Amino acid sequence: MPFDSLSQFIAALDEAGELARVREPVRARLELCEIADRVMKQPGGGRALLFEHVLRHDGSRSPWPVAINLFGSMRRMSMALGVERLDELGDRITRLLDLKVPDGLVAKLGLIPRLLEVATFPPRPFRGRPPCQEIVWTGDEIDVMQLPILTTWPEDGGPYITLPMVISTDPKRGIRNVGMYRVQVLGRDSLAMHWQRHKVGAAHWREMAERGEKMPVCIAIGADPASVYSASAPLPPMVDEFLFAGFLRQSPVPLSKAVTNPLDVPAHAEFVIEGEIDPAEPLVTEGPFGDHTGFYSEADLYPRVRITAITMRRTPVYATTIVGRPPMEDFYLGHATERIFLPLLRLTVPEVVDYHMPAEGIFHNLVFVSIDKQYPGQAYKVMNALWGAGLMSLAKVLVVVDRDVNVRNPQEAWWVALNHIDPQRDTRFTMGPIDVLDHASRAFSYGSKMGIDATRKWPEEGFTREWPKVIEMDAATKARIDALWPRLGLDGGGR
Repeated sequence: MPFDSLSQFIAALDEAGELARVREPVRARLELCEIADRVMKQPGGGRALLFEHVLRHDGSRSPWPVAINLFGSMRRMSMALGVERLDELGDRITRLLDLKVPDGLVAKLGLIPRLLEVATFPPRPFRGRPPCQEIVWTGDEIDVMQLPILTTWPEDGGPYITLPMVISTDPKRGIRNVGMYRVQVLGRDSLAMHWQRHKVGAAHWREMAERGEKMPVCIAIGADPASVYSASAPLPPMVDEFLFAGFLRQSPVPLSKAVTNPLDVPAHAEFVIEGEIDPAEPLVTEGPFGDHTGFYSEADLYPRVRITAITMRRTPVYATTIVGRPPMEDFYLGHATERIFLPLLRLTVPEVVDYHMPAEGIFHNLVFVSIDKQYPGQAYKVMNALWGAGLMSLAKVLVVVDRDVNVRNPQEAWWVALNHIDPQRDTRFTMGPIDVLDHASRAFSYGSKMGIDATRKWPEEGFTREWPKVIEMDAATKARIDALWPRLGLDGGGR
C-alpha cells in the first residue's frame, strides 16, 4: 500500500530503524541546519531526523516537530516510492512505453492490466473535510512566522521554505503544475517566490502578469512522499505532477479545493499556504541564499505572494530540507529522477545505456553517459542530443564512455575517461543556456559547455594504433582465490 501522508511515511521510517529523534532544544535558525548537514555527510546519507523541540526565531518553542533528511538515502528514497530498487520504476515506464498490441487473444488480454494501470493514475477528489484543513487561519490569524521555518546559512536573506509543492495552473490550457521552488519568508503574510525563468510556474506567472490578472498559488508542505518527489521531477509542462505521483504510487492522489482560491491541494498535506500574486505589485528582493551549488546565490527580484490562508492538520509535522555543499539530501531526490527518467531519455537517444550525475557535480555540472557505440562520431551526436533534451540542456560537462563502463561509479568512469582521451582531439565546446545558479558563467544563465568523447576511438576517427586491452585476471584464478580467501585471514571482504 502507498503512503497517503507524511506521518505514515515517518512511522514506517521509525519502524525500519531509519529515523533518529532529536529531543534536545534546537534553534530553527542555523542550529538545525548544522546538525542535519553533519548527518547528511555521514556514509550513505545518515538517518532521517525528527526534531521534537524546535525553537522558532522569536525563541518560543514550536508546537510542531520538524522532519528533515526523509529522502536522504537510497533505501529511504526507495521506501518513499514503494520499491526495493529505484530502477523498478524505470522498468515500469519501459513496459508502458512498449504498448504494441500483441497477436492472439491471450496476449491481448494480458495487455489489459497495463492499460488499467494507466487509467488509475488521475488524482481524485477527496470526499468530506480534508485532513489538511482541520485547522484554518484567515484574516488576522495568518502568521507564517509561527511555522518552524529554517534559516539555514548565516548570510541567507531570511527564513526559507525549502521542500514545498508550489501549485499553479496554466491560464491558457488549464494544466496544473506542481514545482519545488524555494520560498523566502518576508513577514507574517508575505513571501518571495523564487522561480527561475525556465521553470513552468514562472511561465504561468508571466502569462498572467501580461493579462494583468492576479495569480492564485498554493504552497503545500508535507504530503504523500510520491507527490513530494514529483514536485521535484523534470516533467514536461503538459504532464500533471499529481498524475505522475499516482503512477509512482499506483494509486490516485486525493485532492481537495483550497479555502480561498480555486486550486486543488493534496488532501493529506501537513500545511498549505494559500495566496496570490498581484502583477500590479513591484517585485521584491529575494536572497541571498546558500544554494545547492555549495555557494551563496545573489539576491535578485522576484514576485511577492500575499498569503490569504494557512491551513493544516490537527497535529502536523513540518517537513523541510537544506541544500549546500554536497552530498546532501537533494542528491537522492536527483538520483531518483536519474533512474526513473532513463527510459524516457532513451526514447530520443536510444544508444544511451546509462547515465549518472555524481553528487559533486550538483546535477548540472557533470554527467557521465555510457553508450552503445556503433559508428564513428556517435559520442558527439549523443552530446548534441542531450543538450537539446529538456533540463539536460543545462549540463555543463558531458563525459561519454563506452557501454561497458559503470558510470554510476565515478572513480571508474574518470579512470576510463582520463585514459581514453587526447584532450585536444576529444573535447568539444559549445554555447547555450546555463543554470541560473551558475556563478561562473560569462553571463546570467548563458555560457559554454564542454563535451568529452572518452569512448574507444575508431580508425575513421583518426586513431591508427591498436586500442589496448583492460588488465583483468583470468576467471579460473579468481575462482581458486575466492575459495582460498576465507582461510587467508586477510580481511572479510575478498573481492
